[in-house]
Amino acid sequence: MSRPRPRRRWEPDILGEGFDQLTLDLPGGRVTTLVRYTPSDPPSGPTPGPTADVLYVHGWSDYFFQTELARYWAGQGARFFAVDLHNYGRSLRPGEEPGYVRDLSDYDADLDAALQAMGQNAADARPLILLGHSTGGLTLAVWAHRNPGRAAALILNSPWLEFQATELARRVISPLVSLEAQHHPRRPLPPVDPGIYTRTVSAAFGGEWQYDTEWRPVRGFPVTVAFLHAVFSAQATVAAGLHLQLPVLVLLSDNSYLHPRWSEDAARSDVVLDVNVVAHRSLSLGSTVSVDRIPDAMHDVFLSAPAVRARAYNAITRWGSGYLRALPHFGKARLPEG
Repeated sequence: MSRPRPRRRWEPDILGEGFDQLTLDLPGGRVTTLVRYTPSDPPSGPTPGPTADVLYVHGWSDYFFQTELARYWAGQGARFFAVDLHNYGRSLRPGEEPGYVRDLSDYDADLDAALQAMGQNAADARPLILLGHSTGGLTLAVWAHRNPGRAAALILNSPWLEFQATELARRVISPLVSLEAQHHPRRPLPPVDPGIYTRTVSAAFGGEWQYDTEWRPVRGFPVTVAFLHAVFSAQATVAAGLHLQLPVLVLLSDNSYLHPRWSEDAARSDVVLDVNVVAHRSLSLGSTVSVDRIPDAMHDVFLSAPAVRARAYNAITRWGSGYLRALPHFGKARLPEG
């Protein structure tokens, strides 16, 4: 008879003061990791308790390290959480293939475990705000479609809702990718990332941010046929219309720079997605969708230049003052510092 696994406990996180992590076991021996932020200097004076939970999901070849984003939400009176999905970041174990997945619904177990640990299964659970970046935004969009009523709002940061080469190209390529995924799911595709995005972001190349390059490599993880098939399948679901019955905010840059050579324009553009294609596809999400184009934003809007990030936070605050009824004092708190 096998012994039950010991109960996991919250431990200090690599991000430092105020951040803790919890390892959550998944079927098949995999794990996912939940990160929470608890401010060490809550606002002085009487304040209401947290009135909403925010769950952030990262994108491809990424993990959670956006401390400023956590502080913004804490400043709005929300409890902030982020998840490193299995095979990513804190959840990546020796011998595992980084980022490998065959269907984005495989992350349902990660999300269910995270939400349970957050107390979202309780009868008195706080309203849930989902926040996803890039592939994480696509993952959360289709998850919300399959789980109506569980989230109160959805915020997408440059979500990968459509193939860069348009829907027609995806529909032409998709059957070939699907067939190959059945027989050779782990076959790598030719690399397409020249490292331009890393150059715009990483402090090692003149950017602003420091992070673990094992978890966020310079040229990204190798893209497998299985991963591309998973993305194409989810994008087809979005294109058919998700009919989400919750307010959705999509944050996008006002410009794309999809060229293989470096230019200063890359630091003021989305170098991953065709933002015009994504803006159009966003209308397939539901009946209440707001698209806010942030001038000079990068692919991860919240890694852009400070003034650009401030515009993005203000965009959420403006939108939230109308749609986030769960936060009656939303927008009255300070913006993040540092």
